Amino acid sequence: MELFLLCFFWVCSFAISAEDERLPNRCEVCKFLTVELQAALEKTGRSKEVLELGAVLDTGKRRRKIKYNTSETRLTEAVDNICEGILQYSVHAERPGSLRYAKGTSQTMATLKNLVHKGVKVELGLPYELWDEPSVEVSDMKKQCETMLEQYEEVVEDWYFHHQEERLERFLCETHILKTSEQECLQEVWKGDMGKKGSKVQVASEGEGRGKTHDAGEL
Repeated sequence: MELFLLCFFWVCSFAISAEDERLPNRCEVCKFLTVELQAALEKTGRSKEVLELGAVLDTGKRRRKIKYNTSETRLTEAVDNICEGILQYSVHAERPGSLRYAKGTSQTMATLKNLVHKGVKVELGLPYELWDEPSVEVSDMKKQCETMLEQYEEVVEDWYFHHQEERLERFLCETHILKTSEQECLQEVWKGDMGKKGSKVQVASEGEGRGKTHDAGEL
């Protein structure tokens, strides 16, 4: 059992350290930039607020009114700090391609935390309180997101004011940013837990029976 735990820790540590060796590509950055921007816009898409623009003149001319949900103000507020949302993602090393990026704790990290809570000593080379800090991959994606957004600001504005009937991901990523050979990640769609059903992970700790197994989804 001790040999199994050592092997298990080695596999988990390898999966986590591998994050530093695979930085996100342009396709993945563009994909999640559009995910975050679309989500931000959807939060305010049903607003009935009306904005009044311009100063009231002595002539009594009325200020121009415009609907908030079609205004530049809404876009500006959505884009502001949009890349900060990337820092909420974690690297789910057990998933393939761009699906490795998702909000929430990965199966690997959840398993390790579960072991710690059971009293098992786990060494990852950094303090436990830093386990939830953004990884190198995620931090790099955030920086790339900011650069990409700055470079293609006018394209985003064009989509917002003239092409919202077209999916943002298609308009921005497929049409303006990525080459055809770079678009593979756009075809990757999350279809639920990628782990194999029935796969078992053995966990041993004081007070538990030897060889007791748990479905990976339970950990």
